[in-house]
Amino acid sequence: MNEIKKFIDNISPMNDSEWDFFSSKLQKVRFDKNTTILKTGKIEKHLSFISKGIVRFYIPTEVSDVTFGFLFENEFVTAYDSFLTQTPSEYQIETLTETILWQISNKDLQDVYEKTKNGNIIGRKMSEKMFLLKSKRELSLLNKTATERYLDLFIDRPRLLKEIPLKYIASYIGVTPQALSRIRKRIT
Repeated sequence: MNEIKKFIDNISPMNDSEWDFFSSKLQKVRFDKNTTILKTGKIEKHLSFISKGIVRFYIPTEVSDVTFGFLFENEFVTAYDSFLTQTPSEYQIETLTETILWQISNKDLQDVYEKTKNGNIIGRKMSEKMFLLKSKRELSLLNKTATERYLDLFIDRPRLLKEIPLKYIASYIGVTPQALSRIRKRIT
């Protein structure tokens, strides 16, 4: 739980009573590698902090999954649109490694927002961060070539290239595994 405290303190420090209230709402959950955390059609009920592990966001299809996001330790994970609207998710979230999450329910998070000074500040800053990441990804898909998107990963998310299977990276940048192989050969 120290990781989440440190993360939150970097955004907007909570005093001891706020932290005690917030942390009392957290539940530690462990998942094995390749476990679905949220299935398509289910409603996201939690905001989670990744204490250990890697998760992937994807749209399952009959031919091949469409991967559109990865998150690592010390990041929050949720199907945010489903979480906010309490409507079924159109995508899935799964673990790529053994994963430990600290989860807070939507109801408990609303309680934290209502009863703590910094809860709303932290929530707003995290929402802004998620929006900026999503916007950057969308613009990249619209304005850059697959090679440029792959090269950007070296700068923006070098961990992806070290820890994520290439088939998921290919899907993430919008190409087939064979096309990614050709891109990798050209740039090495």
